Amino acid sequence: MPKTAVALFKNPALVEDVVEKIEKLGIPKQEVRTLEEPGAFPVDGVMSFARLDFEVELKHALSEIGVTDFQEEAYIQGLKDGGVLVLASGPDDRVEAAAQIMNRQGALDLNKGGDLEPQLPEPELEGTLPSRDTSQQTGRIREGSSGAHLFVW
Repeated sequence: MPKTAVALFKNPALVEDVVEKIEKLGIPKQEVRTLEEPGAFPVDGVMSFARLDFEVELKHALSEIGVTDFQEEAYIQGLKDGGVLVLASGPDDRVEAAAQIMNRQGALDLNKGGDLEPQLPEPELEGTLPSRDTSQQTGRIREGSSGAHLFVW
């Protein structure tokens, strides 16, 4: 089953470096995608709803890999605010490494309320075990509060 890491970046300037590092893992170029909201939505006629069409198609594609409604809305709002989505698909170990790269490079944490903030590594606390939510749902894998999310579809 394909596995995909998805992350939202507030700063488009970071994305090229993220993609380059992910490709160095051995994930083929065609399996690493970036998505920005188009700069303009041309009007082709009276019934032209280019922005709506873009959002509906994106929501459909994201729901196919298991993205929740909340995440879909957060990704779309992030794109509207000038952010960039990065998606990487491939073997489990490489996709998990890609998600770690995304998090280290500032993937936004969708689980926080208010403004989306970059996910920064948490300090290791001596003498304590890390707490991780490893619950699994059909079609998606939750990775604690990380910025990048992993999906199996």
